[in-house]
Amino acid sequence: MEYKGYYGKVEFDEEADIFHGEVINISDVVTFEGTSVDELKQAFQDSIDDYLEFCAERGEDPIKPYSGRFVVRINPELHKSIAVEAKAEGKSLNALVSEILSKSVRSKDDRCAVGVAARGGISEKDMQYIENLINENEQ
Repeated sequence: MEYKGYYGKVEFDEEADIFHGEVINISDVVTFEGTSVDELKQAFQDSIDDYLEFCAERGEDPIKPYSGRFVVRINPELHKSIAVEAKAEGKSLNALVSEILSKSVRSKDDRCAVGVAARGGISEKDMQYIENLINENEQ
């Protein structure tokens, strides 16, 4: 789920018969829950709006999901190989690494509506299981 640049991860609690989720791309804890997909989506959006309003009331900037900068520690030989490849292609190291990373993740349109999974994503079987849970819960 995505709203205003924030992403939510959702799980289904079979015992409690409820969906619960958490915003996954900030360090603050923001949670939400619902018994149907529509209720869950609304709770997610309400939680984000409440978080932004809370920050505004306190005069604090909300935590931005991502700055676009991160440090990666790799083997010096790999670093050299990537730098040489970038130079050979007439690109900066940042441009080449960004291009490689972009190709390694799925596009936003391909992301699962119930959660954002790290590289590799959710299997077709697991996706079908999640969709069945949602359909059963809405009936």
